[in-house]
Amino acid sequence: MALVAPLSKYKKKTFLIWMGLCFVFAVVFAYDGYLSKYKWSMRYSFYEKHVLENDGKPDDTMVWNQKWLPLACGGMVILFGAYLFIIRNKKVVADDTGLVIDDKLNIAYDSILKIDKTRFDSNGRFTITYRLPNGKETDLEISDRNYDNLKAILDHTVAKIS
Repeated sequence: MALVAPLSKYKKKTFLIWMGLCFVFAVVFAYDGYLSKYKWSMRYSFYEKHVLENDGKPDDTMVWNQKWLPLACGGMVILFGAYLFIIRNKKVVADDTGLVIDDKLNIAYDSILKIDKTRFDSNGRFTITYRLPNGKETDLEISDRNYDNLKAILDHTVAKIS
């Protein structure tokens, strides 16, 4: 029986919040840059300050609001969305032979030297020290900020190496 710890809801929601904030900022900057010239826009004072009081020529703030900031914030929305799409299938799997992390790293139970779980209750992190095939020891820290269901994975791993 394999236990699975999928990508955490915390991490997914964090990226969605950042995407939402970047989208809102892109809309606000574009609104100020393009629609503030109309009196009905309720931002006409912004247009007056940055264009009309400057002899009809947009100053740097208006140029940034028209060209660069909406584009940059829109690009950030796309980048956050692409990264979320890439990491959507990350997971830790504890099966009968060892741990599989993100389908890339396989750690056999017999290569695990120790598990430091002193910070798991307070910080949600534990560290696995394991031996690589070449004999070198390395540490891997796993956090509940990245994966859900880590308590079951930790208990299963501790039971297997004991």
